[in-house]
Amino acid sequence: MPYPMALALTLLVEVPLYTAALTRAGSVRPARAAAAAVLVNLATHPLLWWFLGHGAARSTGSAAAYWTAFGLGEAAVCAVEAALLRPLAGTGLRGPLPWAASGTANAASVLAGLLASGRW
Repeated sequence: MPYPMALALTLLVEVPLYTAALTRAGSVRPARAAAAAVLVNLATHPLLWWFLGHGAARSTGSAAAYWTAFGLGEAAVCAVEAALLRPLAGTGLRGPLPWAASGTANAASVLAGLLASGRW
């Protein structure tokens, strides 16, 4: 899948999920939640795409190495996005909400990507 399509799919899936989760908390306005969702994805998506396309796991040609790198990369993306949500969306975010929102949004976009690419 070309990068622009992958980024668009990610945003299409993740922004509504982040927006719903963050506004349900009652402390984040929808526009701010959506903007935060876009920004965290713009911070992480290009790096993960590059890492998976050009990183050591890809150059070895091993499927096991690729999928290990994929899982570790997605875990890192979830952690970074969760950490960025509080300063971007507002200080009203407390507890596990940023972590749950990040995990859910990223799991949904991984599934959508696997389905769209025919890997599942």
